[in-house]
Amino acid sequence: MLETLRPDPSFYPSPKLAMEAEAEHLSYTALLSPDRSRPDALAVVDVDPASKTYGSVLYRLDMPHAGDEFHHFGWNACSSALSPLSAHGELRRRYLIIPGIRSSRIYIVDTHPDPAAPKLVKTIEPEEVMRKTGYSRPHTVHCGPEGVYLSTLGGAGESGTEGPPGIFILDCQSFDILGRWEIDRGPQKLHYDFWWNLPRDYMVSSEWGLPPQFENGIVPEDLLGNKYGHALHSWDLRDRRHLQTIDLGEQHQMPLEVRPAHDPTREYGFVGVVVDTTNLEASIWTWYRENGEFHAKKTATIPAEPNDPDKLPPLLKGFGAVPPLISDIDLSLDDRYLYVACWGTGELRQYDVTDPMKPRLAGSVRVGGIADGVPHPSGRAFDGGPQMTEISRDGKRVYFTNSLYSSWDKQFYPKGVRGVQVMCKVNPDGGITLDPDFYVDFGAEYGAHQIRLQGGDCSTDSFCYPSA
Repeated sequence: MLETLRPDPSFYPSPKLAMEAEAEHLSYTALLSPDRSRPDALAVVDVDPASKTYGSVLYRLDMPHAGDEFHHFGWNACSSALSPLSAHGELRRRYLIIPGIRSSRIYIVDTHPDPAAPKLVKTIEPEEVMRKTGYSRPHTVHCGPEGVYLSTLGGAGESGTEGPPGIFILDCQSFDILGRWEIDRGPQKLHYDFWWNLPRDYMVSSEWGLPPQFENGIVPEDLLGNKYGHALHSWDLRDRRHLQTIDLGEQHQMPLEVRPAHDPTREYGFVGVVVDTTNLEASIWTWYRENGEFHAKKTATIPAEPNDPDKLPPLLKGFGAVPPLISDIDLSLDDRYLYVACWGTGELRQYDVTDPMKPRLAGSVRVGGIADGVPHPSGRAFDGGPQMTEISRDGKRVYFTNSLYSSWDKQFYPKGVRGVQVMCKVNPDGGITLDPDFYVDFGAEYGAHQIRLQGGDCSTDSFCYPSA
């Protein structure tokens, strides 16, 4: 009994201790069928450079249904289980919770006993999600001390527009849906990502748009009319109560990924804004709490790049430029480097954010891109651009894929986005280099999206104790 009650060895009290962990041997990558002609899948990739099968797909778990559109997924449990508020001493980082953003279906996948051959053990049908929560289009998964939190992009009804989207909670052992998280949502009407500071007892969430604004592609009229999300929301985590709305300005459309500092003594974080409708630039904002109030400041901008209209898709020809389109950001566990994926221009940027109010560009690589289609250093083609980004716990490797969302892929990359996963090595003093030997091709029938690393990564875990 005492043996089973020990914490999972992949749970760490502080970010610094997590950085000292053994390097990952496997990654799990969400694959989606762009034309929905086949089921989506979970790929297991060998990421151990000492292995004979390094950089290859070891296993692919195909799901039983087509049309799910895998996007973001996460673990049933992580380092947040070490919170003094947790009542689950026996939890293990074992199950992957994989939502279908289009179908509203959720799959529970068991990575034990063989992490290289996971099994589907439970399916939660969309009717149950909607009946118990009133929400649809589940999106982001985070493991908290008392359960698994899932954000949604849609409310009730077939179109997902009957009521606002929000967050609901799964039991982290039975995977039963417990219900909506919010007690008082205040003025919040849109949703995308969320993350928290557990000891400080707050959450920050962001906005994208409602299902009719993304499911069939970006709606140009809505974008130019500034009708997508442009605000951050802060919440009292324990009371499940909305505290404050921070409007970034309506031209700052689609603040997406929320990345708080990993050390819980640091009350700040970052969010990436996809596009400024006045000039097509993208931006990084630093949000922070001061004297109990939340604030946000634009701290870095990335300009659009002029280009020959003949090289651009119809959506961009009239602008004669390629917007960066920040689609993901990720923060290293030491809170030093912020990685920014510019899906439009084909650039992955590394910022030194030692001073979070003054990000400094420290490194950059180019691969893919709407206009230039820069090949990978291996000489192989790279469709799309840097998209979902995941950092190893030790901060030495940055993995990324290239598909954003099937209908958006078709608009910005009309020739298609063949699913690929690649990796950058991080130089100790700053700077990144694409590894020419790591190139995982999932085939033309799949797009590739979220990556999770065995044992944890930089966008999975939240920590309850400061780094010494």
